[in-house]
Amino acid sequence: MQTDTFYKQTEINKGDVTAKIFLDYFSERLRVDDYRGNIAALAAEVHELAVQHDFSKVIIKARSEHVGAFLALGYLPEAVFSQYFNGSDAVAMCRFYTNERKRSDFWVEEDKIIDQILELPHIKSGGYSLPENYLIRLADLNDAEGLAALYGEVFQVYPTPMNDPEYIKKTMEHGTIYYVIEHCKEVVSAASADINLQYHNAELTDCATLPQHRKFGLMKILIEKLEMELKNRKIFCAYSIARSLSFGMNAVFFQRGYKYHGRFTKNCLIFDKYEDMNLWMRDLSENYCRIFGTTDEN
Repeated sequence: MQTDTFYKQTEINKGDVTAKIFLDYFSERLRVDDYRGNIAALAAEVHELAVQHDFSKVIIKARSEHVGAFLALGYLPEAVFSQYFNGSDAVAMCRFYTNERKRSDFWVEEDKIIDQILELPHIKSGGYSLPENYLIRLADLNDAEGLAALYGEVFQVYPTPMNDPEYIKKTMEHGTIYYVIEHCKEVVSAASADINLQYHNAELTDCATLPQHRKFGLMKILIEKLEMELKNRKIFCAYSIARSLSFGMNAVFFQRGYKYHGRFTKNCLIFDKYEDMNLWMRDLSENYCRIFGTTDEN
């Protein structure tokens, strides 16, 4: 499967501005992951690319000091990536090119889900146990086939070709780490951490569990293992972007100590429609007990 049918990474490199650009053909959006130089020039170049590719959404990970400049150019803030740039915040500044893409169909329902999740108890680190006959471990290249089979079964439509073993191998070679849980030598649950080595942050993503194994809370165990792996690598800024209509996944991150940091309207194509996505952030350098207002004695 050709990844360029899903996305392409490119750059803007002009006299007064440089930027790293992610062209997402599958979800009809453009994302600016990094930039330097003239803000107005960047916005003009991005606009030209968005129109050229008939994209309906643009997202720029703006440095906090540039928010005013992007507001003046018609961009709107949707979420805040705290400590994203080696400790400094990034603000997701967005522009929409169609009314349909700008309009959420489930916003009030998603607000109610957040309200319910914020009432849940936090779960202290180490409070999970793996069921009998289940094994958890760090994945390697030999797991690409098993991971692809899992993702292919769980996600009929997904923003990246996770049902392709070669694509999974490529992500591993570029630094993404996966944890898997096996049952009878079959990969039944998995999650990954996409690490940004330049800015020392990581996105926890690609969370999937086969339906018949979801009653055991396997995802909480995977997330905890990924967090420990990130801390060992001195990556402390962790975040995840979860479907706003998914009570389960949002609850997993809230109960792990993540904080809600905003919502992306119709951010990407998953399952049968464009989905609103919630941003959850956690500073892994903070003591887990201190986050939850407890002590080790408790």
